[in-house]
Amino acid sequence: MSSSDLDQVDAPVQVTVVTGFLGAGKTTIILDLIHRLNASTAGYNVCLLKNEFGSVEVDSLLAQEGSIKVTEMLNGCLCCVLVGQMKNALEELQAKYNPDRIIIESSGSAFPAPIAWQVRQMEPKFHLDSIITVVDCVNFRGYEDTSYTAKMQAAYTDLILLNKWQLATERDVDLVIDRIDELNEDTPKVKYSPGLSLDVVFGLDTKLFSASHGTSLEDVSAGLDKHHMESEVDLVLIKQNASDEAQAPPTVAAFESFLGTLSKDTVYRVKGLMQLREGEAAEPVLFIVNHAFGRTVLTKVTNEAILSSNEHVRVSLTVMGVYLRMQMRPLREFFGELAEIDLTQAHRH
Repeated sequence: MSSSDLDQVDAPVQVTVVTGFLGAGKTTIILDLIHRLNASTAGYNVCLLKNEFGSVEVDSLLAQEGSIKVTEMLNGCLCCVLVGQMKNALEELQAKYNPDRIIIESSGSAFPAPIAWQVRQMEPKFHLDSIITVVDCVNFRGYEDTSYTAKMQAAYTDLILLNKWQLATERDVDLVIDRIDELNEDTPKVKYSPGLSLDVVFGLDTKLFSASHGTSLEDVSAGLDKHHMESEVDLVLIKQNASDEAQAPPTVAAFESFLGTLSKDTVYRVKGLMQLREGEAAEPVLFIVNHAFGRTVLTKVTNEAILSSNEHVRVSLTVMGVYLRMQMRPLREFFGELAEIDLTQAHRH
């Protein structure tokens, strides 16, 4: 084996961490980047490590529909509850797929520092290339006022991708940039569109959260709110089995109409799986539900493995937002008495 072959074998797995508040559009951007990375170089291999609220692996399902290798970590946050498990997940991805790069998508409420520290502790097998923050130009000025995490994500990053700028006025985009500049003036801010040059996003070789920031998880986590998830986001879990005796599932039109009645100021996300009918007389079909700040995307499940593993699911949704107690009555009225609807409410003062 030549020295160049040895260098290739010993090359660390590049790691890109993508943060951004709930509904900023992280997953859509990541899936676009992964598809183009895999297509740009023959044999190049990218995996996704995804962290999310709730108990439904929605983004894993979307990734599987696109033939992307993904692991999803649920019911906790990579920066605190699950930070110890992230090491195992990265090593499992490396052993199973031998990737050239792993993209870590944090939950919408994750601090970047503990995640970056964990990756740095795994050198030389893994190398932290960059921390990227996705900012929602339509909604940032609304949630940034109430989210300490959103401020931290914008302040400690190598690159800020301005997303949904096409849906905002030029004035609103300028106001978002002005607010971000108050938090982080020096970091580049780039308007994201599909097809953005991969060179803008990758190969940044970050210096953030290096050894100078501390030598332990306690050092880099000093001063961070350990209960930030509970402090910022309410969760409502909605579950119902397909075998339950109930009325026929709602139509796509009826469900979209219901979602349209939910205030985007309190309901940030609705994600999960749900059986819907594409017409009054149609048979139920399983859909992946992805609703963010008033905009809904329903993806019909075609992957046989996903359909088989969820054949008994009628409804399995996670609702994320603030003051969701006010939404419990309309949720119960729409989903019916047979649905289990549980609220985990944040502890705000």
